[in-house]
Parts: sequence; C-alpha cells; structure tokens
Amino acid sequence: MTIARRPWTRELTLFLAAYLLYSLGRFVAVGDVGVATDNAHAIVDLEQSLSVDIEQGVQNAFDGTGALWVLNHLYLAAQLVVVPGALVVLYRRSRSHYELLRNTVLATWLISLPVYALFPVAPPRLADIGLVDTITSQTGVALDSKLTTAFYNQYAAVPSLHAGFAVAVSAALAAAATRRAWRVAAWVWGPTVCLAVVATGNHFVTDIAAGIVITVLGYALGRAVHAMPGRRVAVAEPVMA
Repeated sequence: MTIARRPWTRELTLFLAAYLLYSLGRFVAVGDVGVATDNAHAIVDLEQSLSVDIEQGVQNAFDGTGALWVLNHLYLAAQLVVVPGALVVLYRRSRSHYELLRNTVLATWLISLPVYALFPVAPPRLADIGLVDTITSQTGVALDSKLTTAFYNQYAAVPSLHAGFAVAVSAALAAAATRRAWRVAAWVWGPTVCLAVVATGNHFVTDIAAGIVITVLGYALGRAVHAMPGRRVAVAEPVMA
C-alpha cells in the first residue's frame, strides 16, 4: 500500500516534523538562567499585587496526599499521552474536529516560540520561592536531569501549553461527543491539568492564563486555515456513541 493511500502517515509525518522544529526553536530560544529567574520573580510580584499568588497554598494543600501522586502522573501524561491520544481518537471518529485540534496545536506552537525567546521564565520549582519539584521527588522522573532536560527547555514556562492544550483537548472532545457524560468528562480534563501544573510546582497561575490565551489565538488561526475556500472538509462523525 502506498503512502498516498495512507493519509494518517502524512499526518504523523507532519506532526513529527512540526514537533522537531518546535523543539529546535525552543532550544534556540533558551534564555539566561538569571533573566528567567528574575522574570519568575516579576510574575510573583504581579500575582501578589492581584492577590492570585495561590501556588504555595495549592501545593501545601496536596502535600502528602494520594491526590498529589495522581496529579504528578497526570502532568506527565498530559502532553505525552493525552494530546496524541485525543488526536488519534478524533482522527478515527470525527475528522473535522481532528483537523481543528491539529491546526490549533500547530498554530499554538508557532505563536509560542517568539514568546519563549523574548520572555524566558523559570518554573516555580526552579525560582527559589519555596515550591518543590514533586515530579522529581515522587515519580522517579527527574525533570532536572541532563537526560530529561535534553528534551525540553526548562525556562519556557510562559505560556503553559500543558494548560492551553488541555483546554483545547477538552473543547475538541466535548464538541465531538454525543452523550452528556462524555462531554462532562471531557470538560473536567482542562481544569484538572491546570490544577496539576500548579500543585507540581511547574507553572504559575499567570503561566496558565497565558497558555490559554495563546491557545485561543492558535485556535483562531487554525480555524481560519480550516475554513479556507477550496479545502475538502471531511464529514464529522461522533467521537463517542
């Protein structure tokens, strides 16, 4: 069977190429550690002035609980498992919703790169403000190891694409679902990931807000591409019966 008869291979190739370029761009955009830490402290000052500096309180509330173990693993699964999994499900069951989510992810990656370059930010766990790295201490996955940091930029906390993509996945799956139970389950995912990124010390509330805004912009750009004249749009099918 030729590649032309396997459209999913083109999609996979597109995503792999885009992710490699995105990852390369994030490494090129790695900022100075001191600048990233100073920017994190500026975010703390901003949140304190707005009375939304809840990160320490959230982490303390979950400290020593089984819920934190769950949130640690949800954080790890969010980008590596859930985003690809949602795309696969939508590709098989609702091509139109798949295309919207795909375009949103690709456009959001593109929009985020200059932000990482211009405004490097250390995550709370690296900003020396009292929050700890619960992923490293409780899951066995060392976020600060040389091996792990070879695959991501530690100082690209703004925007939080963990949060932005989780909301996008929630919206896409909820829109494609035909049963209320599935829609409710879909919408729970976004807020859960937003909670996880704070409880694990990986993002500030401000990072979450920026991630959602950037993803909404990515959605708008992706939807514009999706609606371009002359495109062949597949008929959407229900993702969940």
